[in-house]
Amino acid sequence: MFDDVQQVTEALCGQQYIPTDEISTVVFLADKLGKPLLTEGPAGVGKTELAKAWSGASAKPLIRLQCYEGLDENKALYEWEYAKQMLYTQLLRDKLSDLLASAETLRQAADRLGDEDDVFFSERFLLARPLLAALLSEEPVVLLIDEIDRADAEFEAFLLEILSDFQVSIPELGTVQARHHPAVVLTSNNTRELSEALKRRCLYLFVDYPTHEAELNIVKMRVPELSEKLARQTVDVVQGMRRMDLKKNPSVSETIDWAKALVMLNADSIDEKTLETTLTVLLKHESDVQKARRQIMRGGDDERYQGRGRGGRSEWN
Repeated sequence: MFDDVQQVTEALCGQQYIPTDEISTVVFLADKLGKPLLTEGPAGVGKTELAKAWSGASAKPLIRLQCYEGLDENKALYEWEYAKQMLYTQLLRDKLSDLLASAETLRQAADRLGDEDDVFFSERFLLARPLLAALLSEEPVVLLIDEIDRADAEFEAFLLEILSDFQVSIPELGTVQARHHPAVVLTSNNTRELSEALKRRCLYLFVDYPTHEAELNIVKMRVPELSEKLARQTVDVVQGMRRMDLKKNPSVSETIDWAKALVMLNADSIDEKTLETTLTVLLKHESDVQKARRQIMRGGDDERYQGRGRGGRSEWN
């Protein structure tokens, strides 16, 4: 799909995703090598957005599997539509009666009915969940396996066959191979260590919080109605907060939300009142909010709470 790394960068930027050189290079290699891409990093830095941008840039539909504790292969792979099977059984009752009418023993009747299993256990009655839907798709897709670290280790082990050979075994149907190899993106917030077996099958990418300039460019792209001055102040404050040893640092998505909130409030600068009353857009733990408010009060008249320290950078540290 992509001819070089620069083309990847331009395509992702066209989807309003600003990649680093490393991100563009790894996406290019994953695309060319046909290998899954495992992206790790703090929550809210754009790992899921990268999969969405890749989908848009390559004009491939996105199929998403959201992982959670207790997720099993039935919920991720397929289910049999038992209600539909029962309905067909009722509709074909007369035909089944004819089939079994001449059977002389119960065993013979069971054998004849068993010979028809492929009628009732076929793709006609198969309800494909995200993993199987990606394998059976008539066109290439991007498969996003989101927050794999939330799933159990057993489910992670189940994924190995799919990630290695792009195939899966279904007892009633046998081995199902992918019609087209999907582009696979796995994301992890590092809530637990992933297995070496999974990592070996993937190209690895760590996505961290962006630099000041990169985050400023993101804000300008996503919230173009925000003034240059206010966009810079917004990023100054957020970058400073990430140096405050908070329970949860504000993510890039929360920076964008805060920038949009400032537009909605018709703010022309980030003064003490505006910052204090909108802190909960950025911070989602009360202890973090209280710590930030104490920092604001210490900032006082020297305007450090406004992110206007020396050189225009935040002095929140």
